[in-house]
Amino acid sequence: MVKQVIVMRTDLGMRKGKMVAQGAHASVKSVVKELVKDRKGEYTFHPNKAMEEWLSGVFTKICVGVGSEEELEEVHDAAWLAGVPVCKIVDNGTTEFHGVPTLTCLAVGPDRAEKIDAITGGLKLL
Repeated sequence: MVKQVIVMRTDLGMRKGKMVAQGAHASVKSVVKELVKDRKGEYTFHPNKAMEEWLSGVFTKICVGVGSEEELEEVHDAAWLAGVPVCKIVDNGTTEFHGVPTLTCLAVGPDRAEKIDAITGGLKLL
């Protein structure tokens, strides 16, 4: 099974709609970063095998929370070290956070469930 986990900071007090939007940004960014611009300036898509399977399947996503920026960074680093795709989202602060850019969430995967579970399996569901 292939899945993606969205890891959200719960210490920020984001409105539910803001959390949903930030999670969507993370999920989309994980796919869009696989676009590659060729010499003609056209984009081609080069997903890895797990992402390709995820995109042609059921798009399994799980949303979990962490209580601080430090915890989010730890999850990011663990995913990166394990070779699992990971994307950070920094909100620009226009609608919340008083204009201060703020790290809000990240997407781990898509990748094989067992690889992701080793990183995020102990986190609480939102």
